[in-house]
Amino acid sequence: MGLIDLTDTADLQLLSIDELAAGLASGKLTSMQVTNYAIQQHDRFASLNAYKSWKPDLALESATHSDQLFAKGTIHSALQGIPVSVKDLYGVQGYPIYAGTPKLLPEIWNHEGPLIHSLKKSHCVITGKTHTVEFAFGGLGTNRHWGTPTNPWDNSVERVPGGSSSGAAVSLCQGSAWLALGTDTAGSVRVPAAFTGKVGLKTGKGRWSTQGIVPLSPTLDTAGILTRTVQDAITAFGVLDPHHKSVESVRSRFGRHSKQKIRFGIADGILWNNSESSIADVCLQAMREMDQSRFEMVAVDFPEAEDAIELRNQGGVTSVEFAEFLQSELPDWQQTLDRDIRNRLKIGSNISAVEYLQRLRKCQQLADSALSVFDTCDVIASPTVPISPPALDEIKDPDQYQKINLMALQNTCIANFISMCAISIPIGLDSLELPVGLQLMAPLGNEEFLLEIAELIQQVVPPPKLNLTR
Repeated sequence: MGLIDLTDTADLQLLSIDELAAGLASGKLTSMQVTNYAIQQHDRFASLNAYKSWKPDLALESATHSDQLFAKGTIHSALQGIPVSVKDLYGVQGYPIYAGTPKLLPEIWNHEGPLIHSLKKSHCVITGKTHTVEFAFGGLGTNRHWGTPTNPWDNSVERVPGGSSSGAAVSLCQGSAWLALGTDTAGSVRVPAAFTGKVGLKTGKGRWSTQGIVPLSPTLDTAGILTRTVQDAITAFGVLDPHHKSVESVRSRFGRHSKQKIRFGIADGILWNNSESSIADVCLQAMREMDQSRFEMVAVDFPEAEDAIELRNQGGVTSVEFAEFLQSELPDWQQTLDRDIRNRLKIGSNISAVEYLQRLRKCQQLADSALSVFDTCDVIASPTVPISPPALDEIKDPDQYQKINLMALQNTCIANFISMCAISIPIGLDSLELPVGLQLMAPLGNEEFLLEIAELIQQVVPPPKLNLTR
């Protein structure tokens, strides 16, 4: 990598985390330069409303510390000195926590969990806390208390960015972060990734601790990351994952010289039939472009998908667990709930203890049964989201909001209900010239495998480029 021309804003914007790390390690770049660039991008595109808490002074302090470490030849990780945004569900010392609500949460929710500890040990630069749907209970990214972050892919119509990790995705579009921490209970990492042309990795339940994160549904909550590219996700995963198995070990199984084919499982039914035609076509075309000597699409039976979606439509377990959390921990916050959040809570939470336990049992039964699908495929592939990012005007009506929100989370909720890990990668544009995500799902513990397959796909089908003009 040559010297960076900081007068050309495209220089830093185009660099991967690995390239930034190499520049920082060699002294050709400083964290102060990179962080100042991130601050300039935030200020330039502040109207996108990515952040709830933006503290450039703290970011510059971290950058100074990182540069001091580099000057001593001390490098703790590939994220050292690199700007990272954090969803406003995570406790982070020095930052307030709102969880998308109109008032500060009690101090106990500022306590940092293992994932933030790992992030801080990397000596990255935390740029701020990004907006979220209130208590993460929504897939479109809306927030009436603080304003909905803007999806920058449409300059003529104000569209949602996806949620609930809405600000996380927009911070990457904005150029104020190279990595964004999110959470995923039914698609809250993958939906915004798909709607904004980014990569979203949902870890499997138990892979990453959710301590230090405001809960929505302890049964379904998982932590995740959003990045601009799969390679960035691989690098970040390698730094943050406490159980990390070398990605190279995955490549040894499905490497360039391997004769074993990777099988994309295509399940007829709701995963594909409910998708807008241009979205389904883009996803199928991306898989067809892969080397047919190494990849193949195979038809699979996956009835658990429709069962999981039906369980979700009944309210799943999320509404019940969310209602209990509010009543037990934050009763005063019930009175200020957003209209759409309140309506969703009413729909799914008024059930008996027996019904709740039956739903938990059903989740486990589906998870056990779904494992058999991988006897005939390696990953299950589908559109991440079956619809285009809706315009804000389309979801003003409460009933229309509920309908579109359910559609946005249709394909992603499956991985949470049947205990899988999943990734969304950008693979093109739909008929409205808006991003399309391809979702890959695999059994628990296969995050490295998903990342490796996604990297191979992205080498053939690069992510669409955003021309940010707002």
